[in-house]
Order: sequence, then structure tokens, then C-alpha cells
Amino acid sequence: MTTRTTPHDPTTPATPAPGATAARAGTSATGPRRAFRGLTVQAWFLLALLVMGTVTAVAGTVGAVALNETERANAHLVDDIAPARAEAFQLKAALLDQETGVRGYLLTGDPALLEPYHRGLAAEGGIRDRLTDLFRADPGPAADLEQVERTAHTWRTRFAEPAIRAEKTRAPFAHNAGKAGFDEVRAALDAQQRRLQAERERARAELTRAGDRQDLALAVILGAFVVTAGGLAALIHYAVGRPLTATRLATQRVADGAFTHHIPERGPADLQALTRSVEAMRERIVTELDTSRHNEETLARQAADLEEQRIELERSNSELEQFAYVASHDLQEPLRKVASFCQLLERRYGDRLDERGTQYISFAVDGAKRMQVLINDLLTFSRVGRLHDSVRTVALDESLDRAVRDLSVAIADSGAEIVVPDPLPAVQGDPTLFTMLWQNLVGNAVKFRSPDRVPRIEITAGHSAEEGATGVWTFAVTDNGIGIPGEFADKVFVIFQRLHSRAVYSGTGIGLSLCKKIVEHSGGRIWVDQEYGDGTRIVFTLPAAPPAPGAESDDGSPAASAVPAPPSTRPTESHGGITP
Repeated sequence: MTTRTTPHDPTTPATPAPGATAARAGTSATGPRRAFRGLTVQAWFLLALLVMGTVTAVAGTVGAVALNETERANAHLVDDIAPARAEAFQLKAALLDQETGVRGYLLTGDPALLEPYHRGLAAEGGIRDRLTDLFRADPGPAADLEQVERTAHTWRTRFAEPAIRAEKTRAPFAHNAGKAGFDEVRAALDAQQRRLQAERERARAELTRAGDRQDLALAVILGAFVVTAGGLAALIHYAVGRPLTATRLATQRVADGAFTHHIPERGPADLQALTRSVEAMRERIVTELDTSRHNEETLARQAADLEEQRIELERSNSELEQFAYVASHDLQEPLRKVASFCQLLERRYGDRLDERGTQYISFAVDGAKRMQVLINDLLTFSRVGRLHDSVRTVALDESLDRAVRDLSVAIADSGAEIVVPDPLPAVQGDPTLFTMLWQNLVGNAVKFRSPDRVPRIEITAGHSAEEGATGVWTFAVTDNGIGIPGEFADKVFVIFQRLHSRAVYSGTGIGLSLCKKIVEHSGGRIWVDQEYGDGTRIVFTLPAAPPAPGAESDDGSPAASAVPAPPSTRPTESHGGITP
């Protein structure tokens, strides 16, 4: 196992020394840092939102207070001071109207000139009520208003009203006393105006200060937002962004092929969990890669061994070909000579030999002939898959017809009836091998016939019922012969295995083994149907021919390989034949 050095993570807390005291551990930043590292990405963003919300709430409160102060100062100036000054000017005008009306009436004695006096007197009451409401919360201007009303009332009671009554009755009255009384009214009005002006200046100064405080509060709020946003951005960058970037770069290095590069655990808890999972996956990939490389080396060695075995097999096949040539020519020539000379001895010296000598010669000739047949059968068996290895679409009707023509003498002698579907489906394989297959199967059915009934051989074909056998045909060759016992169902496919002696049935015992080799070489399998008891049924499968372009049936099977209808039979001629 390779030892790796992990780069130092600045966010990773340092492990305290074993002898560190509790006080030192309490002052360490390990606890808070570990707590922050335990936060997930979602928790970090929620924390950032919480901080921003808190700053927003505080900033809103400060801004609201500053704005409220500004609004209050402005409302006092606009809603209190300005209307009070206007009303004070109207009060002064009303009092001046009263003084003007009284003076004019006293100078001319015309009662019409008292109209300003009465108008000013009526207006004074309304103005006094409005000023009283405006000065309700302000004792200074209220006192000035009382002083104005008191001097005005004194002037009217001591001068204006007595002077008007005296003028109406033509009684003597001192008119010079009115000027001194109204001068006191003027003085009270001027004092009121000065106080209102001072209040106006003070309110304007307060409004200016409130505006300055509001601007300062807005500037502080803006600065707080900027600082908070920058701090949160830096915090998210260092706590989430930078670890995520480091993890991404390390992962990219691994993805680029540096499988031994360690992926450090940094940042929030869920990012660390993701990093651990990716790191575990990387380690597994490294393990699998090492195993794969080991397997690749093993496969390379096996490939080299297979190549040597292939070369050896080619050499062996070459020697086998040479043996086949020798067996087909050199070995058969002495057998032909033995048989020929034995027959020649029998013809020339038969009258000189006794019965035992003639029998010996017959045995020798028969043995030579059987040896020749056995060699030919062995050659045929060895050539399956070597000389006959062309794969194409084969119409089994043609192969069956050729096989039946080759067996025509045996079929005619036995009077056998052969029932086949019309037509047989097309399959994939070698036509020569299929001819040999039919010849052996039909020939065995004719050879091993029952002595008490006419041979009947039925060939059927249909789609394979085996699971996953789509595009496979199943064929059966059924006869009414002597049958095969169940315990020999597998033995009959072994080469040179015979169930009967040569005196009863001729042959070398290679026919069904040849059929097995042909079927398996073509991609199918062959077996004896042990459930069939009225003779023998040999079942085998072959791959179906691929469908022509655009010629598929509804179920996806080849259109040319539809399941044939049950075969119809009709009596054959006495010498045997094929019934469609």
C-alpha cells in the first residue's frame, strides 16, 4: 500500500498536545472552528442570510428612527410654526383694524367707519381659538398669546368701548389715552412675533440637524451593507468556495488520469462527506485498476500461451491432414490388395482348400472390407468442421432429397414410407453436412426397422419451445422401429458404440456420433426423445435462416420459416417412397 502525504489544510484544526491544560484548550480556536466546519453548505448560506437579515433589521430600525426625527421636525415646522405665524399676522391685522375703526369713528363721528372695528373683533375670536390649539403644547407662545389678548382686552375696555359710547352720546372723553393703551398691544404683538420667529429658527435648525442625522444614518447603513456583504462574500469564499474549488481541481486531476492523487477533505460537512465518497471511489478505482493491470498481464501471458497452443494446434492439424491423406490412400491400398489377393486365392485355389480354408479367406476379405469402411467413416467424422465449413442459407428439402436418393435402394427394399412437411424450413449451415445428417438419420430408421411392420418415418419441424431460443428450428425424425432403451439414450451418440452385434445389424457405430458432431457444429443440439415409446424419435435443433429484408412476420420470426402444418400421409407404393 502506497503512503501518501496529504497537503496541509489551513482550515483543519491542529491537534492539541497531549499535555495541554483545560484552560489552554478552552482558549483554543479548535472548538469554534470545528463547530463551523460541521456546518453544511446550506447551513453556511442560511447563516449568511441570518447575518444579512440582522444587519437589515438594525439598519431599518436606525433609518426609521432618523427618518422619524426628520419627519417630526419638519411636521413641527410646517404644521405648527408656519400656521402659528400666519395666524399671528392675522391677529395683528384684526387688532389694527379695530384700532383703525375706532380712530376713524372718533375723528369723523361716522358710524360706518366702525365696520373694521367690528370685523376685527369678530375675526379675533376665531384666530385666538386657532392659536390656542396651536400653542397647546408650547407654553412660551401660549403666554405671549395671553399677553396679547390681555392688553387688547384692556385697550378695548378702558378706551375703545368707552370712547365709542361717549362719541355716540356726545359726552366728553379723553382720546389721548387710547394711543398709550394700543402701544402696549403693539408691544405684545411684536413680542409674539419675535418668539414665533425664534421658534421658527429653532425648528429649522432642528430640521437641519435631523436631516444631517438621517444622511449619516443612511451612509452608515450603506456602509454596513457593503461591509457585511463583502464579509459574507469573503466568508462564503473561504468557507465554501475555496474548498469546493480545491475539491473540484483535485477531482479533475483524478478524472484526467492521476488516480493516485489524494482528494483532501475541506470545507462544509456535506462537502467533506462528498469528498470522502469520491475518495473512497478513487481508492476503489485504484484497486480495480491494479487488479485490471494484473489481469491484463495475466491475459497477456495467457494470450502468449494460447498463441503457442494455436501454433501447436496448427501443427497438429497439419499432421492430422497428413494422416487423413495417408489413411485415405496409403492405408486403403494394402487393404484393397489383401481383399483382392484373398479373393484371387479363393478363385484359383478354391478347389484345393477345404471348407475351413475357404472360411478363413472369407473372414480375411470381410475384415479388410470392414476396415476400409471404418477408415472411410473415420475420415468423414474427422472432416466435419474442417473440409465442410461453409455457412449459408440451406433449403433442407434439397438436402433431404439428396439423402433419400442415396438411400433409394434400402428404402425400396424395405418398402419404407417417409412423411415430411411441405416445405421444410431454411436453416443456416453447410448443405453437404445436412445431407450427411439426413442420410444417417433416415438410414438408421430404415436399418433398425421392426420385422413385423412396414417402416414409417415421419419428419416434423417447428419453432423451438426452449426458453431464449428465438430464431431456432426444432426437427424430429420419428420411426416405428425397434426403438432405443432409455439407459442407452446418451450412449448411442458416442463414437463406435453399438447396441447390437454385427451379425444382426451391420455398421461401424459411427452414424449417430457423426450426426451429433454435425448438429453441434451447426449451432444446435441433438437428443433422443425418451418419452416416445412406439419406436425411436431423434430430436435436434438448428438455427433459422435470417429473414429477407422487410420480410418479417408479426411476431418477429422469419417469414420463410413459418411453422409447417401437420404432415398429411397417403399410402406409398410397395417399393417405398416419400409422402409429402
